[in-house]
Formats: sequence, structure tokens, C-alpha cells
Amino acid sequence: MRTLRIVNLLLLASIATAQAQLNLMPMPSTVQQGSGQWLIDRSFSVAVTGFHDASLEGGVQRFVAQLSRQTGIPFRTKAGSASPTLTIHAEHGRDQVQKLGEDESYELTIGSSGATLTAPTPLGILHGMETFLQLVQPSTTGFAVPVVTIKDQPRFPWRGLLIDVSRHFIPIEVLKRNLDGMAAVKMNVLHWHLSDDQGFRVESKRLPKLQEMGSEGLYYTQAEIRDFIAYAHDRGIRVIPEFDTPGHSRSWFLGYPELASSSGPFTLDADGPGSVTDPTREETYKFLDKFVDEMAKLFRDAYFHIGGDEVDGKYWDANPKIQAFKQAHGMKSNQDLQAYFNQRLQKILAKHHKTMIGWDEILRPDLPKTIVVQSWRGQQSLATAAQQGYSGLLSFGYYLDLMWPAARHYTIDPMSDAAATLSAEEKSRILGGEGCMWAEWVTPENIDSHIWPRNAVVAERLWSPQEVRDVDSMYTRLNAVSLHLETLGLTHRSARMHMLHRMAGPEDITPLRVLADVVEPVKDYTRWDDSKGPIDFHAPLIRMIDAVYPESDMARRFGKLVQTYIQSGYKDQAAEAQIKTFLIAWRDNDAKLHPLLGQSFLLQEVTPLSESLSAIGATGLQAVDYLDQSQPSPESWRTQQLALIDQAKARKADLLLMVVAAVQQLVESTGK
Repeated sequence: MRTLRIVNLLLLASIATAQAQLNLMPMPSTVQQGSGQWLIDRSFSVAVTGFHDASLEGGVQRFVAQLSRQTGIPFRTKAGSASPTLTIHAEHGRDQVQKLGEDESYELTIGSSGATLTAPTPLGILHGMETFLQLVQPSTTGFAVPVVTIKDQPRFPWRGLLIDVSRHFIPIEVLKRNLDGMAAVKMNVLHWHLSDDQGFRVESKRLPKLQEMGSEGLYYTQAEIRDFIAYAHDRGIRVIPEFDTPGHSRSWFLGYPELASSSGPFTLDADGPGSVTDPTREETYKFLDKFVDEMAKLFRDAYFHIGGDEVDGKYWDANPKIQAFKQAHGMKSNQDLQAYFNQRLQKILAKHHKTMIGWDEILRPDLPKTIVVQSWRGQQSLATAAQQGYSGLLSFGYYLDLMWPAARHYTIDPMSDAAATLSAEEKSRILGGEGCMWAEWVTPENIDSHIWPRNAVVAERLWSPQEVRDVDSMYTRLNAVSLHLETLGLTHRSARMHMLHRMAGPEDITPLRVLADVVEPVKDYTRWDDSKGPIDFHAPLIRMIDAVYPESDMARRFGKLVQTYIQSGYKDQAAEAQIKTFLIAWRDNDAKLHPLLGQSFLLQEVTPLSESLSAIGATGLQAVDYLDQSQPSPESWRTQQLALIDQAKARKADLLLMVVAAVQQLVESTGK
């Protein structure tokens, strides 16, 4: 435990100089800092002037309750105090059903003895209160907020997060705490991926076999959905449903096999027979009309996502009736057939007053310009859609399930690359974007850690000015917002501790945490590709790879420390001392962890990883000794160590040892 404390203290010391900035995320449009601060004490009170309704009053009550949790101060006053220290003023109300493009701006002015928060609508008030909560920090005299004037508005009107609940069912209470996280970083759209091959998750009263046979009993009732949508609305978040068709629709066919292009029997098992929707039967469109009519009344937002991606045309190719239909209608390809299906479905949606959204495979010039194209395959399709007159959303680069570091998501911008040369009118059609959490490898236990805190950088990219892109600043602020999100009830940090204890039992898990801190899961679709067959969606996700964070802060900070040391010409003694402390801890950790590894079947697979960390720690220490003595290392030693480093880079238990690259830099530097 002492070693872990030393490591953490060194990390805190290494970033202490960066704490002068305001730890806000997303960064507001304009910030004018003054001097001094306003202390938050038991006299804190709130008054709401101008427009107010039950929804706004509920938001203020949640704000005061959250401020009490953050500070530990039991505020006695309620919203509506006669002598408030925070005055909130909204000019007018918001739409009962939230719409794209509503005014979300606000102005927050904090002085040395009080503050005012003003906005055209309650949406801006909600955002301003979240900014206020992020500003609250402990000071030498108590909890305080800085004297500051913030004028803020979003860059894009659509700032979303997709959560897939079809592969692994995610309970409503887990989704609600993620809505709280979204509100904290000013995201305003939850894209709810409600059906796929592995599950249909919504109660249909008109077509009940959808959930009765396609969900294994895990679905949301209509009452739960109404409550959830109201919960989201109170937090300024729209809920967009996605029902994927004509591909990814196997769960529909268990109850209604006549919809499929091939025969069953169908199951939800990944290795069961597949199919796609038959677009040639009139009964298909009568079914969809009945379904959309019911869902349109349940999901009141103007937008309705049809999926439309990855349609496997082999099922159409193998069906003689479908081939005859194509020939009779002069269709040359399956893309033509899907375009026909989309045109028919779009008319059904329009009949029920819904605007179609689909993944970029639906982009065809014969669809109405009212549809929205969501790009997952690259920014070129986003630009192409805008050039052809379609509105678009970017998700390429924001796939959180690929385990990319926050910095990589942060560099992706809807207006960069192919979109950078668009005309002003074409750029106006880019509505924003969405982070995506697909659920092949998440459960209610670890979904928070796969979304947060990295999703906050997507939120910043979509809210803040495009010029806000300093990566070091981002990581400093991301650490602060990560801690803040835990106070809202998210479990992205705390769940790891429970999962590690599951693997290790009641023993001291300090050595296991040391190892977990420096590894990351394999990236992209590598785990999926190497899973040796179809994914078993009933298998427990309880391995080390399921518990560790997608990004190792420890490895990233150690890498920066090594860079500082090298750039100083190996003269920075403070950096050298910290590097040695890390390396000693890692070298000695295997001996401490080894007894634990032998006691648990869940930990046996990480034994080679622990041994590699120990070897890398020893190699790094030898390299630092050579550098400290200004003595070149023998070539034979470097050759031997670089071979060891190559072995340490290899994935073990589907994990990557992330400190290897920095140690390699130290070794290579010894030969110069």
C-alpha cells in the first residue's frame, strides 16, 4: 500500500503546476476571470426570477442537492429565498417536446459575495448550473468558486451519446446515471439503440411477440420508457430511438418470421441462422406502419433512427422471389433494393410526423433532403451528404468501444478533413455528432468505465470552440471532471475496485492495482476478431480486460515524465527520481502479486503480464543508471533489452502493457 501511495503522490506532484486553469469541461465559449473568490457556506441560497415552472424548479432543487453532496454542507434554505446569494433568471420557457436548435446559451457572473445566472430558456439555466458545480473547489478557507464571468453557447446543436442495449441489456437505473453524466458535460441527445440481432428491448402492445420472443424477458416497458424520457427531458436531453432495419434485425424474426428474407428457425444466439428483412413484401410495410405508429406515440422526439447499416445482401441473393422482384423493378444491385426499402420506410415515418435518421449506408440522392445521415465509416461520407443537401452527424472517430485514448477522440472534429473545404451553407448542414458505446463487451457493471470520462472529450469537441484543442489542458481538466462525475453516481472509477476484488477475493489487492494501472485492453475490433468464434453474449465479463480502464493515466503520465527527463539531457534530477520510484515499484511488484495470482482462476492468465512488468521495470532502472552516469550502454545489452521489450509489447490476456514504449525510449537513449 505504501508503494501505491508514493506512486500516486508523485503523479499528483507532476501535474500540480497545471492546476491554475479552471477545470471546466466542456470549456465555455468565453471566460473572463477576475480576482478573488466567493466562499460557499451555509448561507448559500437561490432565488428564481422570470419564467419558472415545475421542471426548472426541479432542476434547481437537484442543483442545490448536488452542491450539498459536493461540499458536505447541509443547506437549510430552499430555492426561492428572499435574500439569495445566487439569482437565476430565465426569460421564457422551453418547448414541451424538446427540439433541435433550441437556444441553450447562458451567462454566469460570479462576484465575491454572490452570483447571477441568466439564460433565454431553462435549457441554458441547466447548463449554467452544471458549470457552477464544476467551479466549486476546496480552498484554504472553505469551499469556493472563483470570481468569473462566463458567456457560453454550444458550437453544435446535436451533441449525443449512443448506448446500445441490445447485445447486453442495460437497466434503466444505469441509463439514468449516464443521463446525469451527459447533462454534466452538456450533451443533449441520447441515441438509444434498442434493437439488434441479439435483442429487441421495447414493449410493443400491438406487436407483443417482438419483446416476448426477441428479448429473453429483458426489455423496457412503455411505462418505464415514458418515465425515462421525462427524466431525460428534465435534464435537457432528447431521446432518439433506433430500431435497426433491414439488417441487424434477427430479434424481430423470432416472433415474426414472415418478415425475414430466409427461413429460420431463428434464435438470439450469435451462431444461429441469420437473415435480413424482406423488402419486397407489402406485408412488411403494413407491419412497419403499425410498429412506427405505436413507437411514434411513445418516443415523442421528431427524429427516428432506422439503422440501415451493414445489410448482408447474401440473404436477398439467395431468395428467388426477391431476385425476381429486383429484375421486375429494374434494380441492378442490392443497394438499389435497400434504397427502395428506405424510400418506403421514409414515407411511413413522414406519415407519422417523424424525420428519418440512418447510418451513412442509406445515403442516396433519391431520398428526401429532410433525412439525416450519420457517418460511422469516415468523414468523407459526412461531407458528401452535406454537398448533396443532407444534414449529417459524425460518429466516426467517436466509437468509445474501440478503447482509444481520449486524445485520439479529441483530435477528431466534424469540420475537419473532408468537411474543412465545404461552403458555409454546406457546413451548416453538419448538426454535430455522437459518441458511441456498442455493447458487445460491456455489462451494467463496467459500462460506465467504458463511456466515462472519455465521453467528456467528445462533449467538449461538440460544444466548445474549434480552437479549444490543447491536449495537456484537456487531460488536466478531464481528471477533474472524472472525479466530479463520480459524485453524480457514476461508477467508472469505483466499479474497478469491486471487479478486482471479485478476482482476488478479500486479500490485499494493492499489487493487483499496480498492474491494472499500467495496462489497457486491446484496441479496435481485435478482441472481437480473436474471440475464436461467435461472441457468447451470455458469458460473464469478469476478466482483467473487463475491469481495467480503456486508457492508462499512469502510463501516459510516466511517458511524459520520461520525455521531460530526456529533453533535459538527463539532468532533471526530480524527474529521474520519480522515474526510478515507478520503475522500482514495477520491478518489485511481481513478487508481491505472484502469491495472489496462483489463488484465483481469474488471475492466472495475467501471470505472464506481471512478469513482463517486473522485467521492464528492471530494464528501465538499468537504462537510467547508464544515463545518470553519462555512460553509453554496451550494444549487446541494448540488443538483449530491446528483444525483451518486443516480447513485452505482445498482448497477453487481451491486455497491453502501456509503459513499454517509454522504457524503450530510455533504453535507446543509452546508446547515444
